[in-house]
Amino acid sequence: MFAYIADLIAYNLFRLDGSSALGQSIHFFVYDVLKIGISILLVITVISFLRSYVSPRRVREMLSKTRFGLGYLIASFFGAISPFCSCSSIPLFIGFIEAGVPMGVAFAFLITSPLVNEIVFVLMLGTFGLQTALLYAGFGILLGVVGGMVLQRTGLEKDIINKYANGAPEIEMPKTFEERVKFAYEETAWIFKKVFPFIILAVAIGAVIHGYVPTDFIARYIRSESIFAVPIAVLIGVPLYAGCSTLVPVVFAITQKGIAMGTALAFMMAIAGLSFPEAILLKSVMKIRLLIIFFLIVAAGIIGVGYLFNFIY
Repeated sequence: MFAYIADLIAYNLFRLDGSSALGQSIHFFVYDVLKIGISILLVITVISFLRSYVSPRRVREMLSKTRFGLGYLIASFFGAISPFCSCSSIPLFIGFIEAGVPMGVAFAFLITSPLVNEIVFVLMLGTFGLQTALLYAGFGILLGVVGGMVLQRTGLEKDIINKYANGAPEIEMPKTFEERVKFAYEETAWIFKKVFPFIILAVAIGAVIHGYVPTDFIARYIRSESIFAVPIAVLIGVPLYAGCSTLVPVVFAITQKGIAMGTALAFMMAIAGLSFPEAILLKSVMKIRLLIIFFLIVAAGIIGVGYLFNFIY
Protein backbone atom coordinates (compact mmCIF):
# COMPACT_ATOMS: atom_id res chain seq x y z
CA MET A 1 0.00 0.00 0.00
CA PHE A 2 2.79 2.44 0.88
CA ALA A 3 4.52 1.75 -2.44
CA TYR A 4 1.25 2.33 -4.29
CA ILE A 5 0.73 5.71 -2.59
CA ALA A 6 4.35 6.65 -3.26
CA ASP A 7 3.85 5.73 -6.94
CA LEU A 8 0.74 7.89 -7.14
CA ILE A 9 2.41 10.92 -5.59
CA ALA A 10 5.80 10.69 -7.30
CA TYR A 11 4.83 9.45 -10.73
CA ASN A 12 1.17 10.45 -11.19
CA LEU A 13 0.75 13.62 -9.15
CA PHE A 14 4.19 15.14 -9.79
CA ARG A 15 4.67 13.25 -13.10
CA LEU A 16 8.31 12.46 -12.36
CA ASP A 17 10.40 10.00 -14.33
CA GLY A 18 10.94 6.83 -12.29
CA SER A 19 14.44 6.44 -13.70
CA SER A 20 15.50 9.98 -12.77
CA ALA A 21 17.36 10.90 -9.58
CA LEU A 22 14.56 13.28 -8.53
CA GLY A 23 11.86 10.69 -9.17
CA GLN A 24 13.67 8.04 -7.15
CA SER A 25 14.34 10.47 -4.31
CA ILE A 26 10.71 11.65 -4.04
CA HIS A 27 9.41 8.07 -4.20
CA PHE A 28 11.91 7.00 -1.50
CA PHE A 29 10.87 9.93 0.71
CA VAL A 30 7.10 9.38 0.47
CA TYR A 31 7.34 5.62 0.92
CA ASP A 32 9.61 5.78 3.97
CA VAL A 33 7.73 8.61 5.70
CA LEU A 34 4.45 6.69 5.42
CA LYS A 35 5.96 3.37 6.49
CA ILE A 36 7.93 4.79 9.39
CA GLY A 37 5.20 7.14 10.64
CA ILE A 38 2.47 4.51 10.83
CA SER A 39 4.81 1.88 12.28
CA ILE A 40 5.93 4.23 15.01
CA LEU A 41 2.38 5.16 15.95
CA LEU A 42 1.29 1.53 16.29
CA VAL A 43 4.34 0.21 18.11
CA ILE A 44 4.79 3.08 20.58
CA THR A 45 1.10 2.93 21.53
CA VAL A 46 1.31 -0.77 22.40
CA ILE A 47 4.63 -0.47 24.26
CA SER A 48 3.48 2.61 26.18
CA PHE A 49 0.34 0.81 27.33
CA LEU A 50 2.31 -2.23 28.50
CA ARG A 51 4.90 -0.04 30.22
CA SER A 52 2.15 1.61 32.28
CA TYR A 53 2.00 -1.56 34.40
CA VAL A 54 5.56 -1.15 35.72
CA SER A 55 6.72 1.82 37.80
CA PRO A 56 10.32 3.11 37.65
CA ARG A 57 10.58 2.66 41.44
CA ARG A 58 9.83 -1.08 41.20
CA VAL A 59 12.35 -1.43 38.38
CA ARG A 60 15.07 0.24 40.46
CA GLU A 61 14.28 -1.94 43.47
CA MET A 62 14.38 -5.09 41.35
CA LEU A 63 17.70 -4.18 39.75
CA SER A 64 19.35 -3.39 43.09
CA LYS A 65 18.44 -6.80 44.51
CA THR A 66 19.06 -9.05 41.50
CA ARG A 67 21.78 -11.71 41.81
CA PHE A 68 23.86 -13.89 39.45
CA GLY A 69 24.41 -11.12 36.92
CA LEU A 70 20.79 -11.05 35.76
CA GLY A 71 20.57 -7.39 36.74
CA TYR A 72 22.78 -6.48 33.77
CA LEU A 73 20.50 -8.32 31.35
CA ILE A 74 17.33 -6.87 32.89
CA ALA A 75 18.74 -3.33 32.85
CA SER A 76 19.92 -3.70 29.26
CA PHE A 77 16.54 -5.10 28.19
CA PHE A 78 14.76 -2.29 30.03
CA GLY A 79 16.94 0.15 28.13
CA ALA A 80 15.95 -1.57 24.89
CA ILE A 81 12.23 -0.98 25.50
CA SER A 82 12.70 2.61 26.69
CA PRO A 83 12.37 5.15 23.83
CA PHE A 84 15.13 7.46 25.07
CA CYS A 85 18.05 9.09 23.33
CA SER A 86 21.43 9.13 25.08
CA CYS A 87 20.78 12.46 26.81
CA SER A 88 17.23 11.53 27.87
CA SER A 89 18.51 8.33 29.46
CA ILE A 90 20.84 10.13 31.86
CA PRO A 91 18.19 11.27 34.41
CA LEU A 92 17.01 7.67 34.82
CA PHE A 93 20.65 6.53 35.04
CA ILE A 94 21.06 9.01 37.89
CA GLY A 95 17.93 7.63 39.53
CA PHE A 96 19.34 4.11 39.37
CA ILE A 97 22.60 5.22 41.02
CA GLU A 98 20.77 7.11 43.78
CA ALA A 99 18.51 4.11 44.43
CA GLY A 100 21.53 1.92 45.15
CA VAL A 101 21.61 0.04 41.85
CA PRO A 102 25.17 -1.24 41.15
CA MET A 103 27.11 1.10 38.89
CA GLY A 104 27.64 -1.48 36.15
CA VAL A 105 23.95 -2.37 36.04
CA ALA A 106 23.04 1.30 35.68
CA PHE A 107 25.60 1.62 32.86
CA ALA A 108 24.08 -1.42 31.12
CA PHE A 109 20.85 0.57 30.85
CA LEU A 110 22.65 3.73 29.76
CA ILE A 111 24.53 1.92 26.98
CA THR A 112 21.56 0.08 25.51
CA SER A 113 18.87 2.73 25.84
CA PRO A 114 19.90 5.05 22.98
CA LEU A 115 20.90 2.17 20.68
CA VAL A 116 17.90 -0.17 20.86
CA ASN A 117 14.21 0.58 21.32
CA GLU A 118 10.89 -0.37 19.76
CA ILE A 119 11.12 2.43 17.21
CA VAL A 120 14.57 1.38 16.01
CA PHE A 121 13.48 -2.27 15.87
CA VAL A 122 10.46 -1.47 13.70
CA LEU A 123 12.57 0.72 11.42
CA MET A 124 15.24 -1.96 11.10
CA LEU A 125 12.56 -4.58 10.48
CA GLY A 126 10.88 -2.57 7.73
CA THR A 127 14.15 -1.42 6.17
CA PHE A 128 16.52 -4.40 6.44
CA GLY A 129 14.31 -7.36 7.35
CA LEU A 130 13.66 -9.53 10.41
CA GLN A 131 17.10 -11.18 10.62
CA THR A 132 18.98 -7.88 10.65
CA ALA A 133 16.54 -6.32 13.13
CA LEU A 134 16.88 -9.25 15.55
CA LEU A 135 20.67 -9.33 15.22
CA TYR A 136 20.92 -5.59 15.81
CA ALA A 137 18.67 -5.73 18.89
CA GLY A 138 20.53 -8.76 20.24
CA PHE A 139 23.97 -7.23 19.73
CA GLY A 140 22.79 -3.94 21.25
CA ILE A 141 21.53 -5.67 24.40
CA LEU A 142 24.69 -7.79 24.57
CA LEU A 143 26.81 -4.64 24.30
CA GLY A 144 24.96 -3.19 27.29
CA VAL A 145 25.44 -6.33 29.37
CA VAL A 146 29.14 -6.76 28.59
CA GLY A 147 29.87 -3.04 28.85
CA GLY A 148 28.12 -2.85 32.22
CA MET A 149 30.04 -5.84 33.56
CA VAL A 150 33.39 -4.42 32.43
CA LEU A 151 32.63 -1.02 33.95
CA GLN A 152 31.59 -2.64 37.23
CA ARG A 153 34.94 -4.44 37.39
CA THR A 154 36.85 -1.16 37.07
CA GLY A 155 35.95 -0.42 40.69
CA LEU A 156 35.38 3.26 39.92
CA GLU A 157 32.16 3.74 41.89
CA LYS A 158 33.93 6.56 43.74
CA ASP A 159 34.14 8.46 40.44
CA ILE A 160 30.36 8.91 40.45
CA ILE A 161 29.64 12.42 41.74
CA ASN A 162 26.78 12.30 44.24
CA LYS A 163 25.06 15.58 43.50
CA TYR A 164 21.49 14.27 43.62
CA ALA A 165 20.88 13.48 47.28
CA ASN A 166 17.11 13.45 46.83
CA GLY A 167 17.22 11.07 43.89
CA ALA A 168 15.19 11.28 40.71
CA PRO A 169 11.54 12.31 40.95
CA GLU A 170 9.05 9.47 41.03
CA ILE A 171 6.55 9.07 38.22
CA GLU A 172 3.00 8.22 39.29
CA MET A 173 1.86 5.37 37.07
CA PRO A 174 -1.81 4.98 36.03
CA LYS A 175 -3.95 2.42 37.84
CA THR A 176 -7.22 2.01 35.94
CA PHE A 177 -7.64 0.83 32.35
CA GLU A 178 -8.90 4.25 31.28
CA GLU A 179 -5.87 5.91 32.86
CA ARG A 180 -3.55 3.47 31.12
CA VAL A 181 -5.16 4.19 27.75
CA LYS A 182 -4.80 7.91 28.40
CA PHE A 183 -1.18 7.40 29.48
CA ALA A 184 -0.43 5.44 26.28
CA TYR A 185 -2.11 8.10 24.13
CA GLU A 186 -0.29 11.00 25.78
CA GLU A 187 3.10 9.28 25.71
CA THR A 188 2.64 8.24 22.09
CA ALA A 189 1.65 11.78 21.12
CA TRP A 190 4.62 13.25 23.00
CA ILE A 191 7.15 10.81 21.52
CA PHE A 192 5.70 11.06 18.02
CA LYS A 193 5.70 14.86 18.12
CA LYS A 194 9.31 14.85 19.33
CA VAL A 195 10.65 12.21 16.94
CA PHE A 196 8.71 12.64 13.72
CA PRO A 197 10.29 15.94 12.57
CA PHE A 198 13.70 14.31 12.84
CA ILE A 199 12.38 11.26 11.01
CA ILE A 200 11.30 13.52 8.14
CA LEU A 201 14.69 15.21 8.10
CA ALA A 202 16.54 11.89 8.18
CA VAL A 203 14.38 10.39 5.43
CA ALA A 204 14.94 13.52 3.34
CA ILE A 205 18.71 13.14 3.76
CA GLY A 206 18.42 9.45 2.93
CA ALA A 207 16.34 10.29 -0.15
CA VAL A 208 18.96 12.73 -1.40
CA ILE A 209 21.71 10.17 -0.83
CA HIS A 210 19.59 7.48 -2.48
CA GLY A 211 18.94 9.56 -5.59
CA TYR A 212 21.93 11.81 -5.99
CA VAL A 213 25.04 10.84 -4.04
CA PRO A 214 27.35 8.57 -6.04
CA THR A 215 28.92 5.54 -4.44
CA ASP A 216 32.45 6.85 -4.96
CA PHE A 217 31.73 9.95 -2.85
CA ILE A 218 30.90 7.91 0.26
CA ALA A 219 33.43 5.15 -0.39
CA ARG A 220 36.15 7.80 -0.48
CA TYR A 221 35.67 8.32 3.27
CA ILE A 222 34.51 4.90 4.50
CA ARG A 223 35.93 2.22 2.22
CA SER A 224 34.14 -1.09 2.82
CA GLU A 225 37.22 -3.11 1.84
CA SER A 226 39.46 -1.39 4.38
CA ILE A 227 40.04 -3.07 7.75
CA PHE A 228 39.98 0.40 9.32
CA ALA A 229 36.58 1.35 7.85
CA VAL A 230 34.63 0.48 11.03
CA PRO A 231 36.78 2.44 13.53
CA ILE A 232 36.93 5.38 11.12
CA ALA A 233 33.13 5.34 10.88
CA VAL A 234 32.92 5.40 14.70
CA LEU A 235 35.35 8.32 14.93
CA ILE A 236 33.36 10.28 12.34
CA GLY A 237 30.09 9.57 14.18
CA VAL A 238 31.14 10.64 17.68
CA PRO A 239 31.07 14.45 17.10
CA LEU A 240 27.55 14.21 15.67
CA TYR A 241 24.31 13.74 17.62
CA ALA A 242 21.02 12.10 16.66
CA GLY A 243 18.86 9.16 17.69
CA CYS A 244 19.14 5.77 16.00
CA SER A 245 15.49 6.04 14.97
CA THR A 246 16.28 9.12 12.91
CA LEU A 247 19.35 7.55 11.30
CA VAL A 248 18.03 4.23 9.96
CA PRO A 249 16.88 5.73 6.62
CA VAL A 250 20.26 7.39 6.20
CA VAL A 251 22.05 4.12 6.98
CA PHE A 252 19.87 2.29 4.45
CA ALA A 253 20.75 4.83 1.77
CA ILE A 254 24.46 4.49 2.60
CA THR A 255 24.35 0.69 2.39
CA GLN A 256 22.65 1.00 -0.99
CA LYS A 257 25.70 2.95 -2.12
CA GLY A 258 28.09 0.09 -1.41
CA ILE A 259 29.13 0.65 2.22
CA ALA A 260 29.18 -2.55 4.27
CA MET A 261 26.30 -3.10 6.69
CA GLY A 262 28.49 -3.27 9.79
CA THR A 263 30.39 -0.11 8.88
CA ALA A 264 27.13 1.81 8.37
CA LEU A 265 25.62 0.50 11.62
CA ALA A 266 28.78 1.34 13.58
CA PHE A 267 28.52 4.89 12.24
CA MET A 268 24.87 5.05 13.36
CA MET A 269 25.55 3.60 16.82
CA ALA A 270 28.44 5.99 17.43
CA ILE A 271 26.24 8.99 16.63
CA ALA A 272 23.44 7.77 18.91
CA GLY A 273 25.43 6.32 21.79
CA LEU A 274 28.63 8.40 21.93
CA SER A 275 27.79 12.05 21.47
CA PHE A 276 29.31 15.28 22.75
CA PRO A 277 26.00 16.41 24.37
CA GLU A 278 25.90 13.11 26.30
CA ALA A 279 29.51 13.58 27.39
CA ILE A 280 28.73 17.08 28.67
CA LEU A 281 25.78 15.84 30.73
CA LEU A 282 27.67 12.85 32.10
CA LYS A 283 30.58 15.07 33.12
CA SER A 284 28.24 16.62 35.70
CA VAL A 285 27.67 13.26 37.43
CA MET A 286 31.01 11.50 37.06
CA LYS A 287 34.72 12.27 36.99
CA ILE A 288 36.54 12.60 33.70
CA ARG A 289 38.44 9.32 34.24
CA LEU A 290 35.25 7.25 34.40
CA LEU A 291 33.73 9.21 31.51
CA ILE A 292 36.72 8.44 29.26
CA ILE A 293 36.69 4.75 30.23
CA PHE A 294 32.93 4.60 29.55
CA PHE A 295 33.38 6.10 26.07
CA LEU A 296 36.33 3.83 25.25
CA ILE A 297 34.49 0.66 26.31
CA VAL A 298 31.35 1.55 24.37
CA ALA A 299 33.38 2.59 21.31
CA ALA A 300 35.25 -0.73 21.41
CA GLY A 301 31.94 -2.58 21.68
CA ILE A 302 30.43 -0.69 18.75
CA ILE A 303 33.50 -1.44 16.63
CA GLY A 304 33.16 -5.11 17.55
CA VAL A 305 29.49 -5.10 16.53
CA GLY A 306 30.43 -3.45 13.25
CA TYR A 307 32.98 -6.12 12.45
CA LEU A 308 30.51 -8.88 13.38
CA PHE A 309 27.88 -7.47 11.02
CA ASN A 310 30.45 -7.15 8.24
CA PHE A 311 31.44 -10.80 8.81
CA ILE A 312 27.81 -11.99 8.77
CA TYR A 313 26.80 -9.94 5.73
